[in-house]
Amino acid sequence: MPSTLKNSTGLFTPSTRIRSAVFGLVMALIVTSCMPSVHLPGKPVVCPVLGEQFFLTADGTRLPVRSWMPENGSLRGLVIAVHGFNDYSNFFSSSGEFLSQKGIASYAFDQRGFGDSPDAGLWFGVEAYVNDLVEFSRLVSHKHPTLPVYLLGESMGGAVVIVAMNSTSPPEVDGVILSAPAVWSRETMPWYQRVLLWFTVHTMPWMKFTGEGLAITPSDNVEMLRQLGRDPLVIKETRVEAIYGLVNLMDSALQGVAKLKTRLLILYGEKDEVIPQLPVMQAFQMLPTGEAGQTVSLALYENGYHMLLRDLQRRIPLRDIADWIELPGQVLPSGADMRGLKALEKLVSEKRVEERL
Repeated sequence: MPSTLKNSTGLFTPSTRIRSAVFGLVMALIVTSCMPSVHLPGKPVVCPVLGEQFFLTADGTRLPVRSWMPENGSLRGLVIAVHGFNDYSNFFSSSGEFLSQKGIASYAFDQRGFGDSPDAGLWFGVEAYVNDLVEFSRLVSHKHPTLPVYLLGESMGGAVVIVAMNSTSPPEVDGVILSAPAVWSRETMPWYQRVLLWFTVHTMPWMKFTGEGLAITPSDNVEMLRQLGRDPLVIKETRVEAIYGLVNLMDSALQGVAKLKTRLLILYGEKDEVIPQLPVMQAFQMLPTGEAGQTVSLALYENGYHMLLRDLQRRIPLRDIADWIELPGQVLPSGADMRGLKALEKLVSEKRVEERL
């Protein structure tokens, strides 16, 4: 018979103490070793270079680049487009072709861990994505010194743009365009989603999710969605640590919205099932008011989805973008900015009523 020990909490045998110790050790290992990984870039070893089809970063990473130039050579402006989560630079193909017909050139590159970049599927941290965009913007601007330059970010790309514009060395651009910006931060998430994400990333950061069964419609362009499903460069299975990194990025983006001082156009589809409308409207309310606020436009598209620039009605917001670039201060051709203004006024009015109750 094993000897029995007694203390103030009750009876223990050596076997139960061993089991308790093992359990405690396992839990400690889970908490300390299963932390979300950030695959940081290497140390600077070269001067960044912009080639015809690549962007060589300071740590020697080669990121694919796509560009769309007007055929007649007459340039009115330039757009640097930043893709969303699990996507890559090809997202801007139809948009780049449309804008090129309007005399606007476009550039896009595959961000680290996405598309045809090295180590696809891994997350490299907010600072890495911001630094790459800042450097890429500098190189593109240097290549076209006489053109006005605009940053355009879709979804996660919008979050990267927001944080980059608030960095210590922000890109020198003439304006920012955010299409369905990823500002769905922890602050605007239900508590159970935050808890589930924290637990999963701290126990199984390698776990992958496919998104199947979520019943989310990202666009009404079914053929385009089918092409994405067949595209091997579009990530289909996402590591939970990458999702955790994305949420960290969205946290930073929401905090940075109020600090944006540049000319700004926000595009949002009212049928967006990926980024809820409320966080986007809340973010818009945080923007500067008065003189600075007069340079800000929120364009709401009644039949637009998350992939607004690839929807069946994509020419409507693209035409708005072209006019917004060429004709500052004018109402957008679609009137979507007037719709956005009314929606914002309604939100503010409802908020005031709630505060009085």
